[in-house]
Amino acid sequence: MARSPLLLVIVGDSTVCNYPKSRPERGWGQFIGEYFKEGNLRVINLAASGRSTKTFISEGRWQKALDEKPDYVLIQFGHNDSHASEKPESTDASTTYKANLRRYIDEARAIGAIPILVTPMVRRTFDAAGKITDAKPPSKPLESYAIAMKQVAVEKKVALINLFTSSKQLADKLGPSGSAEMEPKKGDNTHFNEKGARAMADLVVKELPDAVPKLAASLKTP
Repeated sequence: MARSPLLLVIVGDSTVCNYPKSRPERGWGQFIGEYFKEGNLRVINLAASGRSTKTFISEGRWQKALDEKPDYVLIQFGHNDSHASEKPESTDASTTYKANLRRYIDEARAIGAIPILVTPMVRRTFDAAGKITDAKPPSKPLESYAIAMKQVAVEKKVALINLFTSSKQLADKLGPSGSAEMEPKKGDNTHFNEKGARAMADLVVKELPDAVPKLAASLKTP
């Protein structure tokens, strides 16, 4: 018999994690539970600021997620993986990042959980024409991590939510000034205030029924 309510665990970084009310930042994981019918699904957000696919494992955080025995696991990493190569959290998009994602998928499935990959959302950096650009040296292009995640999703036949593409479309539509309204503080084009975090949560949930049809019945009517 299926557990009721279902348990959804979220793992990820600072764009996903919970923040105290005293902070201006918000992660989209703080709001995802509001989209589900009461009593149908419970959310535990274990995302942590500054973590990558590598450090989330090495610090024992992934094991804590597995210990919760979730039914579903939402997995979003990439921002910190893309940091300069000398940084301890850095991974290579085509090798170590992919290997870590495979581990998340395999170990989630081994305990009976359904993994759901979420590509990292764009950094809200604009070029002279007012369009999103992926250039932010010394960090590596974030799109390469989104592409790598999509490749792993196909390889492992796992559900994927393409937040990189949907967030890029949104940012390009809003432009520099509209996107600035999602900043927790002036000049922070990576993290989000509540408005921005809710916008990301909207994008995630919009793709969720197609990515994981079994969860569609647990969602509130749009």
